[in-house]
Amino acid sequence: MELREKLIFAGFILFLFHSTLFAQTETPAEWEDLTEQMTTDKDEEEKDWTNNLEDLSYLKEHPLNLNKITKDELEQFPFLTNLQIEHLLYYLYVSGPMKTIYELQMVEDFDRQTIQYFLPFVYVGEADKKSNLPQWKNIWKYGKNELVTRMDIPFYRKEGYREHSDSLLTADVNKQYTGNPYYYSLRYEFHYKDQLYWGITAEKDAGEPFFQKGNKDGYDYYSFYFLIHDIGKFKTLALGNYRLSFGQGLVISSDYSLGKSSSIATMEYKSTGIKRHSSTDEYNYFKGIAATYQEKDIAFTGFYSNRNLDGTLTDGILTSIKKDGMHRLPRDFERKNAANMQLMGGNINYSHQNFKIGFTGIYYFLDKNYLPEAKPYNFYELKGKEFYNVGIDYKYRWDKFYFFGETAAGRGGGIATLNVISFSPLAGYQLLFLQRYYAKDYRAMYARSISEGSNVQNENGSYIGIESKPIKFWKFFAYADFFHFPWLRYGVDRPSSGFDGLLQAVYTPKTSLIMLLSYRYKAKDKNYTSEESDIKDVRPYIQQKIRYQFGYMMQKNLSFKTTADWVWTNPQGIVAKHGFMLLQNFSYHFSKLPLKLDIYYGMFDTNDYAARVSSYERGLLYAFSMPSFYGQGVRFAMNVRYDFNRDLMIMAKFGQTRYTDRNVIGSGLETIYGNTKADVNFQLRWKF
Repeated sequence: MELREKLIFAGFILFLFHSTLFAQTETPAEWEDLTEQMTTDKDEEEKDWTNNLEDLSYLKEHPLNLNKITKDELEQFPFLTNLQIEHLLYYLYVSGPMKTIYELQMVEDFDRQTIQYFLPFVYVGEADKKSNLPQWKNIWKYGKNELVTRMDIPFYRKEGYREHSDSLLTADVNKQYTGNPYYYSLRYEFHYKDQLYWGITAEKDAGEPFFQKGNKDGYDYYSFYFLIHDIGKFKTLALGNYRLSFGQGLVISSDYSLGKSSSIATMEYKSTGIKRHSSTDEYNYFKGIAATYQEKDIAFTGFYSNRNLDGTLTDGILTSIKKDGMHRLPRDFERKNAANMQLMGGNINYSHQNFKIGFTGIYYFLDKNYLPEAKPYNFYELKGKEFYNVGIDYKYRWDKFYFFGETAAGRGGGIATLNVISFSPLAGYQLLFLQRYYAKDYRAMYARSISEGSNVQNENGSYIGIESKPIKFWKFFAYADFFHFPWLRYGVDRPSSGFDGLLQAVYTPKTSLIMLLSYRYKAKDKNYTSEESDIKDVRPYIQQKIRYQFGYMMQKNLSFKTTADWVWTNPQGIVAKHGFMLLQNFSYHFSKLPLKLDIYYGMFDTNDYAARVSSYERGLLYAFSMPSFYGQGVRFAMNVRYDFNRDLMIMAKFGQTRYTDRNVIGSGLETIYGNTKADVNFQLRWKF
């Protein structure tokens, strides 16, 4: 307790000290600041945001024209609320095309911070209308090509790459990875304006063979896609690999919702319809055809998918589905393409002024009977060959109130419903209340939405969040979420409950300075076994996190950011484990060279894995990097970007973690003998 009080006091002193500083320059803030705030609030058991970050990275490289922007395009930005989107579209409708990007300050509810996050993704151009039927000669003449390659090289050897005798490998063929330790990926895309896209993505994970052994096709994973926007009355047409999201995600969604984060905007799940699948995610996509046809206020979407799934077969029965996409060991190849899934369905929605309603239905079936190994916690999981889900989603705005939600049902009769009402009494203030009920027998393989658990199933919850700007330069945010699981869960042997709350203050006196202080408290039931006895009970596990962050742009091309994280975690009635990390980041843009440097240096000290700390690091294009650390040690990373010209760019990142409390890192085939883990990543992008 004494250490905890000292750390809190140190954070308070830092807060007072930095609050006396004022920036001298006016330069845009980096949008990655918001990404860091949102993602570091997520627990590791919660949802990955790789696809979402990749979408934003792509938009940063290919910004949108504000004077031609649509509601669907605006809904791609997780930091914009539905109300802000409507205010921006209303401003463009009433005032006409913008003359300068600074007109964003005239849009209601667009504060300084929101504008700074938004700026990298948009520009002001001519408001000319899109051609419904582009001519092929223009496509080939004005279309843009982009080629991106990446390679990761480790400076260590894991146990899985060690040489073994033939007799040892004969006894256990899964004792050694079948490929080399390098990661390769290749992306090619052609696009014409924002109407036509096609491309290919190829990837080989570390440990996977390349043109050898179990893989004769070179890369382990290939993704082909073709997508057209706004051709006549066809809003979207996709062939090959694509992603789908409708409503609040209770029926189908290939995108992960950020859900509870440090922004109220992430609670407003925004359906995105059909998207191309250009990422290296090997599970969350569909393969076939999908199209949306628009007739005035009504849009019709139909889709069909036929793809294989990895999994474990036992006597011809599919007992598990493998989602990581890794094929490094002989047993991984035995599980590759174990089953085939076909999926078909559609969505119809009507939208007029402040009202929108939509209906979604999907039917999918496997060529193998799916029967997971029977456990008490998975009694209500999907079982069988054929499944379906149907749902209705709705949105309505009345004055300062905004109501939206979705209700869905599935095979077996279980239902899921999520409903949200938000209220904005004044500019800069927003109150949001969310209610969710996911029955224990609601089953939907591709449902993803706001939840505390890992699935849209077996959960009830009530969330309330408030965002306010009562003082100039200050922004306050708080939420409280009460949740309950009516049935057992993995690692919890009885119905359980919990609470999650966050308090955050952000201070931005200038666009070149940002300061943040947040506190999060979570109590969630889990199994607990005492060291003194073998008796197991269920009790709350309490986790507390404090974060202090200060970012400052010293001059136009030099900035730094200091982050301090404290973590305490303990089962109720047990002494808390604790963790701490201090991270310093410097960014520098050379004035006479097209060169940018990002340098990270951090020190961490935790006494248990449960008290591990995470840090967000800028990585390569379309890549998400948020490593976690436990034990004692230091972290160093450097990211270098050099633009030879507008069309050719090279990036490299070196990262090293050195532990001072161990001589072995990891376990099993991932074991590294030594106290240092270092690697380098290279990336080349060529536009032509």
